[in-house]
Amino acid sequence: MPYTVLPTALPEVLILEPKIFGDDRGFFFESFNQREFSKATGSDCIFVQDNHSASTRDVLRGMHYQIQNPQGKLVRVTKGAVFDVAVDMRKNSQNFGKWAGVTLSCENKRQLWVPPGFAHGFCVTSDEAEFLYKTTDYWYPEHERSLLWNDADVGIEWPLRDAPKLALKDAEGTPFSACESYDIV
Repeated sequence: MPYTVLPTALPEVLILEPKIFGDDRGFFFESFNQREFSKATGSDCIFVQDNHSASTRDVLRGMHYQIQNPQGKLVRVTKGAVFDVAVDMRKNSQNFGKWAGVTLSCENKRQLWVPPGFAHGFCVTSDEAEFLYKTTDYWYPEHERSLLWNDADVGIEWPLRDAPKLALKDAEGTPFSACESYDIV
C-alpha cells in the first residue's frame, strides 16, 4: 500500500501518510492511486477536478462546502505548511458540528481525505504555502456555502499568529446555527 491511514477526531476524515522512497538524490512517492485510495478510505469516488492555490502566512480559506453537488476533497501541500480543518455538516451524524484539524506540509507529505458532507478550510502557518486538492464534483458557485470560520459553536482552534487574511465571503460566513446542512450520513 502506498500510504498508511491515520484517524482524526472525525472517523470519516482520514490522514493518508505516503510511503516515501528517498536517498541522496531526493525522494519519490505515489501521490495518488485510485485502487489504493479506494482500499484505504472505503470510497469508490471518482475525482473530476484538481485545484491549486498559493497563499501567505495567516491566509485563512474556508470553511467551504456545496449544499448541492457536495464535494469530497483529497488535499495536500507542496510548499510550506497549513492547518487543515474539516467540520461535519451532516445533521443526522453523531459528529454534527464537530471538527478535526491536522497539519499538512511539504515536509510530512500527508494528505487529508475530506468526504462529501463536510465543510473544509485551512490557514497558512508558514511564510507561504501551495495547496493542491482533488474534488469529487465540480465547483458550482450557486451552491457554495461558507460556515463562519470562527463560529463559537464549532470552536475551531486556529493556530494563527496574527489576524487572519480573509476573502469577503469567508469574513461574512454564516454562523453554524443558521447554516444549511446535509441530510446524508
